[in-house]
Amino acid sequence: MAASGAVEPGPPGAAVAPSPVLVPPSAPSHLFRPISAEDEEQQPTEIESLCMNCYRNGMTRLLLTKIPFFREIIVSSFSCEHCGWNNTEIQSAGRIQDQGVRYTLTVRTLEDMNREVVKTDSATTRIPELDFEIPAFSQKGALTTVEGLITRAISGLEQDQPARRANKDATAERIDEFIVKLKELKQVTSPFTLIIDDPSGNSFVENPHAPQKDDALVITYYSRTRQQEEMLGLQAEAPAEKPEEEDLRNEVLQFNTNCPECNAPAQTNMKLVKSGGAVEALGTRITLHITDPSDMTRDLLKSETCSVEIPELEFELGMAVLGGKFTTLEGLLKDIRELVTKNPFTLGDSSSPGQTEKLQEFRQKMDQIIDGDVRAHLIMDDPAGNSYLQNVYAPEDDPEMTVERYKRTFDQNEELGLNDMKTEGYEAGLAPQR
Repeated sequence: MAASGAVEPGPPGAAVAPSPVLVPPSAPSHLFRPISAEDEEQQPTEIESLCMNCYRNGMTRLLLTKIPFFREIIVSSFSCEHCGWNNTEIQSAGRIQDQGVRYTLTVRTLEDMNREVVKTDSATTRIPELDFEIPAFSQKGALTTVEGLITRAISGLEQDQPARRANKDATAERIDEFIVKLKELKQVTSPFTLIIDDPSGNSFVENPHAPQKDDALVITYYSRTRQQEEMLGLQAEAPAEKPEEEDLRNEVLQFNTNCPECNAPAQTNMKLVKSGGAVEALGTRITLHITDPSDMTRDLLKSETCSVEIPELEFELGMAVLGGKFTTLEGLLKDIRELVTKNPFTLGDSSSPGQTEKLQEFRQKMDQIIDGDVRAHLIMDDPAGNSYLQNVYAPEDDPEMTVERYKRTFDQNEELGLNDMKTEGYEAGLAPQR
């Protein structure tokens, strides 16, 4: 069952005030001042506008602000002094992210219902157990909770029920039954799955255990399809005609350089090689015992399929988070520190003291590891086997590092898309198409 635009709560016949036009990315940054109760210059802009409930003039207030450690937003509030109708919404004023994001949350307890959620208007919300979906652009963006999302859906479905019953609409009874099922979800009598899929990448679901791993929440980043690009109003660039390039695959290039040992002039020979990017036959698990500040200079290659764990901090970074990168150990640890500390729900006025203390403690411990004051272990687990950590003792074995090759599980192969991949006899299947 899908929820249409009627999901938007409010009394019958009411509509929200016209949505403000988003400020383009090139707008001056001073328009979005960090939100602060002490900033007397930060005042909302008031615009007289028509109330769609009583058709008299009300007041729309716009505030361009920036949530600390999150992004720029536009807060709009409409109120009518004549009929009392009011409405508040938020819209992201920041840029669309490079990738879309999908949050899959398994709701098991009442505490999960209190997780805070940033849901943009481009996000699709699904509950597979009920075959329920709220399509993109059928609701305004909101800062709410998991319970708030369900309550909002219930309000929208109940909105036109009196008219359906009066017209003896056959769907009224079915909707009543479905509303009962949604209300049962709020009691969490049995676990269910909540999926928020946002091609813009600007939605967010709270991890109350940060900086520790959240076993109930899976975050997946993906590349948008052409249809999603068009839905977001992004103009897909037509493939440009590439000029003819010289074929260098069979040539050896030479360029002048200096010898790294004696600094004497020398020549370097280079041959163009194309990487196959294949998945290795075995997964790789690299464990490094960080014992010295010099370990921070080790070169490191983290593929998109690699997860990172620091047992001493009870921290685990899942696959695809931070993407693939070639950096140093220090660079990776700093990226992890910035990723965790930019959680919008663990800092700021809305954070709880316990969360703030945990986050500050995590940052301090991470700084101590980077400075070499605390010993710790770094575990890189890559089922695809395409990650690497420099052995500074090469060609001898590294006494502080172990590299383990292991056979992937069925679930790991499924996540890599290998279970359904046909690697033998595919030529015969392609023959009729030639």
